[in-house]
Amino acid sequence: MVTWWWIRHGPTHRRDMNGWTDVPADLSDTDLLRRVADHLPENAPVISSDLSRAITTADAIQGSRPRLPHDRGLREIHFGAWEARTFDDVQEEDPRLVRRYWEAPGDVRPPGGESWNDLSQRVNRSVDWLTGEAGDIIAVAHFGTILSQVQRALGCSALEVMARKIDNLSVTRLQFNGRGWDADIINHNL
Repeated sequence: MVTWWWIRHGPTHRRDMNGWTDVPADLSDTDLLRRVADHLPENAPVISSDLSRAITTADAIQGSRPRLPHDRGLREIHFGAWEARTFDDVQEEDPRLVRRYWEAPGDVRPPGGESWNDLSQRVNRSVDWLTGEAGDIIAVAHFGTILSQVQRALGCSALEVMARKIDNLSVTRLQFNGRGWDADIINHNL
């Protein structure tokens, strides 16, 4: 059995479509970071996406755990031309495309960006490559990254999984039993 302990990075306080835009995390809640770190298995390796908000969050909870190299495959969804823009701004530009993107997630892409299915395939490749025979892995990543794996474990649609919450610094625990994935804990706040 392999257990993935997914942690969403610390808050950025941004209210835009922030995917690949590299912005810092607010890690000022040191008590919460300590509780998250104490909740995680002691000897599990820590990996993060290669965006700074995930890297610094992983640094804050790592402790004496071993560290794996940052993984670009664990990045958030790429919003392309919509990156770092507000929903209202993008809505004015192309309301039909934005509506399809959020209401029928799957193959719809923003200009120059990724669809939900693109994100899921990218993250699945990284997770599959990192998943071994047994043990624990702590991964610090992003809302969409984590939800793509929750969708995989639950076997639900993209629209259904996007209705779920993944709070900053929450823990989601997913397990691979050699045949398939199970969702043990989703969005656990400490």
